[in-house]
Amino acid sequence: MPKTNDAALAAFIARKAEIDAALDRIRAASEDHFFASPEDVNWGHVTGLADHAALLKRITDAIYAEGEHAQPDATGM
Repeated sequence: MPKTNDAALAAFIARKAEIDAALDRIRAASEDHFFASPEDVNWGHVTGLADHAALLKRITDAIYAEGEHAQPDATGM
């Protein structure tokens, strides 16, 4: 069995904890409609959420090898 790199594992767990905390904060903000009251929502709010969604898509594309991170299939496409 390969030897575990304890320092790398500790760093990985620490980074994962950072991501988990950020996701918890994002979920809480989402549940509170990103701090926008319905009567105050305007196109600036929509643009802000579109920007956030685009950033999250870059992350999910990287994690799941989709979008610009997709691997070419056997035909090279």
